[in-house]
Amino acid sequence: MSSPHSKSAAVTAALSALDEGRTPERPVFREAVRSLLAVLAERAPGRSVEVRVPPYGAIQCVPGPRHTRGNPPNVVEMAPDTWLELATGRVGWAEAVTDGRVQMSGNRADLSAYLPLDRRSTCEGTCLS
Repeated sequence: MSSPHSKSAAVTAALSALDEGRTPERPVFREAVRSLLAVLAERAPGRSVEVRVPPYGAIQCVPGPRHTRGNPPNVVEMAPDTWLELATGRVGWAEAVTDGRVQMSGNRADLSAYLPLDRRSTCEGTCLS
């Protein structure tokens, strides 16, 4: 398990690379995506929505009916760079959906109430300053 410091460092490094027009190094991108997904799972506990950020991670979150078999009815999927931008508030939910950067299905798939993630608990006040 990574320390909170390395998670904030991964988010900072990934955002810096994206700002410079580069693709973040794979381990850094993976850690940044997964750490922010973990915060979303903590903020929106539940199992009614599956959030997918291929190839780095997927979680189940949001209170409501639990899905147990087959394809989940509520799915949100996006690219890793889109996830980082949504989680950190660099792009809004409505804008990302309108631009086609977020694919979603199901009546519980709207994550706008949970995004962006709070800066302090996401990175202990260091990754988004």
